Amino acid sequence: MNTINVALLAGGYTGEYEVSINSAKNIAASLDASKYKVYTILIGRHKWIYEGGGEKIHVDKNDFSITVDGEKVKFEYAFITVHGTPGEDGKLQGYLDMIGIPYNTCDATTSAITMNKAYTKAIVNGIHGLHTAKSVQLHQKDDHDIAAIAATLKFPLFIKPNNGGSSVGMSKVYNVSGLHEAIEKAFKEDDQILIEEFIKGREFSIGIARLNGKVIVLPATEIISSKDFFDYEAKYTPGVTNEVTPADISAEKNSQIAEIVTQVYLRLNCRGMTRVDFILLEDSEDFYFIEINTTPGQSANSLIPQQVRAAGMNVTDFYGHLIEGTIKG
Repeated sequence: MNTINVALLAGGYTGEYEVSINSAKNIAASLDASKYKVYTILIGRHKWIYEGGGEKIHVDKNDFSITVDGEKVKFEYAFITVHGTPGEDGKLQGYLDMIGIPYNTCDATTSAITMNKAYTKAIVNGIHGLHTAKSVQLHQKDDHDIAAIAATLKFPLFIKPNNGGSSVGMSKVYNVSGLHEAIEKAFKEDDQILIEEFIKGREFSIGIARLNGKVIVLPATEIISSKDFFDYEAKYTPGVTNEVTPADISAEKNSQIAEIVTQVYLRLNCRGMTRVDFILLEDSEDFYFIEINTTPGQSANSLIPQQVRAAGMNVTDFYGHLIEGTIKG
């Protein structure tokens, strides 16, 4: 059986660069070497590079190939693990669509929409059992009336880049005095930001993937942070956060959650693996949607690999099913 040349796309332009590199290392180590020949491609703003044999080889974007030791290697599949732009917002997907290369993520349209938290919330609104926090969207080019925001929303508030990931640029504020600084911090990451009411409850994350033509919901993970909220440090500093997989949720609630996130996946026309973050409201356990991540982290200890193992699956087989399903589908 011939091996498939897989371009493992990592890096990107954002503060999530190192997260992406760690994801790529785990994916490369997990893919079945008898089926896939993996080339890790570092995506930069001005060049795409493959580092092999001690040299840096530029990718020919005209036909998505590299030349190694005088031989041209054309890629047959792209495994995107670039968090943020250009791998999560549809840009790489659009390029790959134009040259006819299959890939593991949602298509360009869905990727672009889901990267925008406000647009995503508007689309999933109305799904039975799903709630969203009251929020205000701001654009950097517009004037911002701090007093009007404070009067419209109930503190505490989360301020976050509308198109960001890994909680980079995110703040939690308890009164109007902290709003201006938090808004400026978020605008350093994006020209659109979202200001959202705080929902008190238990925080969870759950993976959804289409495997062998069927939408599969993985076991949920509960996020228990020693910090005030699940920011970048809490996500990536060992010992700051306790991640419980599978989460301690009743069978009835699990079934309800699985139905809600499946409807989110279908309504947004998702492909491949995604991850939905949500909160179960204190006391009522109502489901509050936070966001969907269409290129979730894939380091060895990331949530999706944890959930795959908790479901009794092998990560190597899981990635293989994703690739084969995309190539056939």
